[in-house]
Amino acid sequence: MRCPFCAHEDSQVKDSRPTDDGAAIRRRRQCEGCAARFTTFERVQLRELTVVKGNGRREPFDRTKIERSVAVALNKRPIEPARIERLVSGVQRQLETLGEAEVPTARIGALVMDGLKGLDSVAYIRFASVYKDFAEARDFEEFAGAVGDLEGGKS
Repeated sequence: MRCPFCAHEDSQVKDSRPTDDGAAIRRRRQCEGCAARFTTFERVQLRELTVVKGNGRREPFDRTKIERSVAVALNKRPIEPARIERLVSGVQRQLETLGEAEVPTARIGALVMDGLKGLDSVAYIRFASVYKDFAEARDFEEFAGAVGDLEGGKS
């Protein structure tokens, strides 16, 4: 594994353990060049996925993009990191088990929204405002009102 600090080719594994949800192996490594320590995660990848963007462009699936989007939606929300990891892993697993090599961004966004809906209503609305490209405050208000109705009127 290449060192992220000095780009040295070799590192030594100092510790390995499964993540809390068992979906990955967490490895603590030490660079043999600069002695810096860093963490890597090893996950099962069922198939290579290609993401089809709205404009038709294709690019390899990148889990970190989902992680970043979910992190932005959950900013300052009281959600444990293990639950966030389970959500992201669940979305990735669903995509890999679809049986399709190419997945449109709309499907990825819908899966993330479904996951956030059950996790945190504020994050769900935040993500939806970007995903559904709200043009004005009224769009946001209508969507938030529908979410409030789903929760039995809680706001």
